[in-house]
Amino acid sequence: MKPPIRALFALAAALCGTALSAAINPPAGFTALYNGRDLAGWRGGDTFDHRAWLAMPEAERAKKDAEWTADMRAHWRAEGDELVNDGKGKYATTVKDYGDFELLVDYKTVPLADSGIYLRGCPQVQIWDSTNQKEFKNGADKGSGGLWNNSARAPGKDPLVKADKAFGEWNRFRILMVGARVSVWLNERLVVDHAILENYYDKARKIPVPARGPIQLQTHGGEIRWRNVYLREIGAAEATRILASKGERPGFKPVFNGKDFTGWAGPVDNYIVKDGAIECLPKKGGTIYTAGEFADFVVRLEFKVPPGGNNGLAIRYPGKGNTAYDGMMECQVLAEDWEAVNKKKLDPRQVHGSVYGMIPAIVGYQRPVGEWNFEEVTIKGSTIKVELNGTIILQGDVSKVTEFMANTPHPGKDRPSGHFGFAGHNDPVAFRNIRIEKL
Repeated sequence: MKPPIRALFALAAALCGTALSAAINPPAGFTALYNGRDLAGWRGGDTFDHRAWLAMPEAERAKKDAEWTADMRAHWRAEGDELVNDGKGKYATTVKDYGDFELLVDYKTVPLADSGIYLRGCPQVQIWDSTNQKEFKNGADKGSGGLWNNSARAPGKDPLVKADKAFGEWNRFRILMVGARVSVWLNERLVVDHAILENYYDKARKIPVPARGPIQLQTHGGEIRWRNVYLREIGAAEATRILASKGERPGFKPVFNGKDFTGWAGPVDNYIVKDGAIECLPKKGGTIYTAGEFADFVVRLEFKVPPGGNNGLAIRYPGKGNTAYDGMMECQVLAEDWEAVNKKKLDPRQVHGSVYGMIPAIVGYQRPVGEWNFEEVTIKGSTIKVELNGTIILQGDVSKVTEFMANTPHPGKDRPSGHFGFAGHNDPVAFRNIRIEKL
């Protein structure tokens, strides 16, 4: 008795599915973003601001998601261990969002095509046909791997070396993203070294890339194949080690020995040294400061805040008075849950990283309360730059400030030098690994 036609089709489909599925074996610590069988875990996406995506009304976002995903699935297919796009359609976009990560991915494309990898939804790590002379004006001759949407001449815009293999061969990326800082290796050669990925969607206001977002595989004009798409999420401690290892120079000198207050002045009895960190005692405070003074400098440190915690970095402090007004500035150290804990509204010039009362910082880049954060503050003349956990949250010039919170002037803002310290405000905020480089 012959089997029914429907059964034959089912058997053929099953055999075909078996032939086109593949065992995926990510390295230790990594998760496979492509499972070797189907498009599970992926949705459709576009060059679209992820913050705007999250802000859409739920029904509108669901409708757009359905449209984009249907279009994506029409142009992408699982082919064994390869995820294949025909050169058209919406981008393969992870359903899950990621913060700090290490991404491994192989790709192979065809002549005249170009593509890219969006990090946290932001374009992009560029993939070129590096032989396409029509694109030499856009940098194709420099090779793949650069942060192509960065501003002209910005670090990372162009790859450090050309590392592309010939067409027909697989290329391999290793991409490390901590905060907004990105390093890229193409075929085991470093092509981007710890460069800031600029936010394509809001360069004018210098709003950083989101703290979390999806990985997107772009489609652009020709078939591209991907395989070995693996991701490892990076925790806070490892992220700090990565950030601390980059940019560290012999000029950085510790100003705290991790044991006692040698070299410090001010109301040190209001603080304790605990587990190698300076910690303000509860319901105590005041400004403690280094014996030495600094003009232009870079300070690197780690800090940890309790719920609703409040403190500040005293910059060019004269040794007396209120650091926010009599010193050049107080660079605010504040838990991002402060408003929720204290049931009060903050002025934007009071949030973490702000120049208190003068220049607002951008929020959303602090780690959860109770975790250590890594911060670098650069003071040059009247300017300040604050980088929190690898993301620049403030760049400003106090000499240009003419409007002050509560119309209260800051007579010390033009001080050319002074002490560095901590302005305690009754909360057990802690600081450790404090190093200063004079400029």
